[in-house]
Amino acid sequence: MPANFLRTSQIAQAVGVHPNTVRLYEEWGFLPPIPRTASGYRCFTPAHLEQMRLARIALQWPYPGGKQVVVDLIHQARDNHLDEALALAERYRAQVRAEQGHAEAAADFLEGWAQGQRSDDGRQPLLIGAAAAQLDVSRDVLRSWERNGLLAVPRQPGSGYRLYGTADLGRARVIRVLRQAGYSMTAVLRMCRQFDAGQRDGLRDVLDTVDPDEDIYYVTDNWLTTLQEAAARAQAILEQLQRMQATAVSPTAKESI
Repeated sequence: MPANFLRTSQIAQAVGVHPNTVRLYEEWGFLPPIPRTASGYRCFTPAHLEQMRLARIALQWPYPGGKQVVVDLIHQARDNHLDEALALAERYRAQVRAEQGHAEAAADFLEGWAQGQRSDDGRQPLLIGAAAAQLDVSRDVLRSWERNGLLAVPRQPGSGYRLYGTADLGRARVIRVLRQAGYSMTAVLRMCRQFDAGQRDGLRDVLDTVDPDEDIYYVTDNWLTTLQEAAARAQAILEQLQRMQATAVSPTAKESI
């Protein structure tokens, strides 16, 4: 192998992955064509290394707002269309920021409700169908929230029908807003328990703080932190593309072997 080329193991070591991961990224189309020696050894260039770094930064789950734009920007960079890749990276950063905005707005809504700023005073208790229609959720969703401990709805004497009063509707509305903004059922339940225990301040932090004895099953169990990490990755994608653009070396440039 010529001295100016890099081996698979060198690429893997530089990026901090197993050599098989490099081969998989090639197989999945995240790297540009890699020339080979007569004996079949891969010959990577420094530009291949930078593309591998980009793919490694970008391909980290979750992808707030959707993954396709991330895959597209990697493909554009692979083909040395760096201006297009940068535009997509900007779009992805905006996408993540939008998700952060939804999550923060939901947390603000929660805090307002907890301080008594949200109410439906004067409303008559509603049966589950009317409550579901008002909240724009299904009856099954309301039943699920009750089964999972998020709600405790009183029943009508005799008939046993659920009756959603002012407090129940307000709480259900907060739960709906939080769930639609991406918070997991576990995070919302954690918050509800603290609220029921009398806590009114700092519920935003409760949403994002996993209890010591609580396993994290979903990234949405601490969604605000997850989104902050995704925003940092989105910024790192942009910076890596800018470095690649500054070098202006095409990863598809042919070199003699």
